[in-house]
Amino acid sequence: MRLSVGATALLAAAVVRAEDSSSSAAEESSTSTSVVKPTFTPTTLKAAGGFLEQFTDDWETRWKPSHAKKDDKSTEEEWAYVGNWAVEEPTVLKGMEGDKGLVIKDKAAHHAISAKFPKAINNKGKDLVVQYEVKLQDSLECGGAYLKLLQENKALHQEEFSNASPYIIMFGPDKCGATNKVHFIFRHKNPKTGEYEEKHLKNPPMARIVKTTTLYTLIVKSDNSFEIKIDGESTRNGTLLEDFSPAVNPDKEIDDPKDKKPEDWVDEARIPDPEAKKPEDWDEDAPFEIVDEEATKPEDWLEDEPSTVPDPEAEKPEDWDDEEDGDWIPPTVPNPKCDEVSGCGEWKAPMKKNPDYKGKWTAEYIDNPAYKGVWSPRKIKNPDYFEDKTPSKFEPVGAIGFEIWTMQKDILFDNIYIGHSIADAEKLKAETFDLKIPAEKAEEEATAPKPEEPVKSPSDLVFMDDPVAYIKEKVNLFVEIAKRDPIEAVKFVPEVAGGLGIFAVTLVALLVTALVGGGSAPSKEQIKASAKKAKDAAADAKDKAAEAVATGADKAQAEINKRTTRSSAS
Repeated sequence: MRLSVGATALLAAAVVRAEDSSSSAAEESSTSTSVVKPTFTPTTLKAAGGFLEQFTDDWETRWKPSHAKKDDKSTEEEWAYVGNWAVEEPTVLKGMEGDKGLVIKDKAAHHAISAKFPKAINNKGKDLVVQYEVKLQDSLECGGAYLKLLQENKALHQEEFSNASPYIIMFGPDKCGATNKVHFIFRHKNPKTGEYEEKHLKNPPMARIVKTTTLYTLIVKSDNSFEIKIDGESTRNGTLLEDFSPAVNPDKEIDDPKDKKPEDWVDEARIPDPEAKKPEDWDEDAPFEIVDEEATKPEDWLEDEPSTVPDPEAEKPEDWDDEEDGDWIPPTVPNPKCDEVSGCGEWKAPMKKNPDYKGKWTAEYIDNPAYKGVWSPRKIKNPDYFEDKTPSKFEPVGAIGFEIWTMQKDILFDNIYIGHSIADAEKLKAETFDLKIPAEKAEEEATAPKPEEPVKSPSDLVFMDDPVAYIKEKVNLFVEIAKRDPIEAVKFVPEVAGGLGIFAVTLVALLVTALVGGGSAPSKEQIKASAKKAKDAAADAKDKAAEAVATGADKAQAEINKRTTRSSAS
C-alpha cells in the first residue's frame, strides 16, 4: 500500500513541478521581453546656415499652427485647417525615453503648421540636405506625411499658412488607395515668363508604412544630381534635368501651329483592292446554321411527357383566397421522368453549321500606290525656349511647413535637419534614429503575437516535454474512448489503464484497512487473506496493463503508419 501511495504522490509531484517550471519559464520569458531604451539628449550640432528641430520645450516659440481656409478651386466646399497639433512622446513602440515629436492629433482633418527660419537658406553653389523622421503610430491608409520648404517671404504670416502658400520643395511620403510614393517635387521659375511650374519625380520610391520610425533623407547637389534615402539606404538617384516631368528645359523646336495638312495628302497605307469583284457563287444571305436533316429522334424520347410538371410537394397557402387571388396554381418543377431519358416533349431536329455560309463579302486590302506617309507639321524654333543649366540653384527658403490632410491621426515628426552638410545629417541620424530604431524593433518583436504551435496528436506527446499536457491529453483521450468502448480505451491508452489499476489496488487496501480498523485488531488469517487479495489484484492489474501496453503500442503504431501513408499519398 505504501508503494502505491508513493507512486501516486510521485506522479502528483511531477505535475506540480512541471506547472512550477512552466510558470517560472513564463516569468523568465516576460522578463526577457523588457527592452532597454536610450535616453534622449539634445544634440550639440548647430546646423550653421540651416535649421535643426528636435521639439524641445521651447518649440512653441518657432512653430505656429494655421487655421486659415484652404484654397480648393476644384470644389465649391470651403475647407478649414481645424486639425490640432501636440508635442509629445510616442505612444507606440517608443524607442527613446524623453524623445518628443510633433504629432497630428485628429483624423480625417486638415492640418497646417509652420516654423520660420532664423535666416533664409540659400543653396546656390551648395548642397541641400533635407532629413526628418516620420512615425506612423496609427499606420497610414489615406493621407500625407510630407513637408514643404516655403519660399522666402518676409511677409509670411504663419497663421495664414495654407496650400496656396508658395513652396520651393515638397518632400515625403504620401499614400491613399493605390497611390504610395515618396514625393519629391520642386517648383521651377521660368526665366522668360517668371511663372512657376511644378516638376515631379518620374519614378518616386514607395513609402514605408510601418509603426517603427522611418528616416527620410533628400540630398540635392550643386551639380543637379539628387539622392533619396530611406532609413539611410539609397532608394533613388538621378538628375533634376533628366528625371522630372515636365522637363525643366523645353524643347528647342516645336511643331509649327500654322502648318496644316494639304487636302490632297494621302495617309492611308492600305486600301481595298478596287479591281476585286465578288464571286458569282457568293451568297451573302446564306444562314450561319441550318437544320440537321440527318438527325433522328432518339428511341427513348418521351414525346408525350411534358418537360415540367406541377410540384407535388407544393401546398396551397392557408391565407389564399380563390375569390380575391384567383385559382391557385402550384409551381412547376422539371419532370423527373425526363432525367432518365434523352428528352421530353415535342422533338425537333437540331441545328448544325451551314457549310455554304460565307458571310458578307469584302475586297482584299492592297498597298495604297498613292500613300505619302504619316503627315506631321514642320518644325520651327520654340519662341519660349530657354536653357537652365543649374535648376539646383533653388530660390531662398524661409520656412518649413506641414500642410496635410489625413484619415489617420498620431503621425509623429521629429529630428528635422535642413542645411548644407551631409556629415551633420549623418551625425544627427547616429544620435537619434540609429539609437532608437533597435529598441523599437526589439519591442515590436517582443510584443508581436506568437504563432500558434500546431496541435499535437495525443500519440505524439512525450511525457518529459510537458508532463501536465501529457497527463491531461491521455486522460481526456481515455475518457472519450471509454464512453464508446471501455475495453478499447484500456487497449489504446494503457498508460491511464495502468494508473487506474494501481489506484484500484490502493483503494482495496484502504477499504480493508478501514473495515478491519473499525473493530478489533485483525487476526493473522484476516491479514493473510487481505494481503493475498491485494497481491492477486496487483498481479492481475499488472498483467492487464502489460497486455494493454503491447496492444496499445501496436494500435498506436498502426495509427502512425496510417497517417504516414496518407501523408505520402497526398
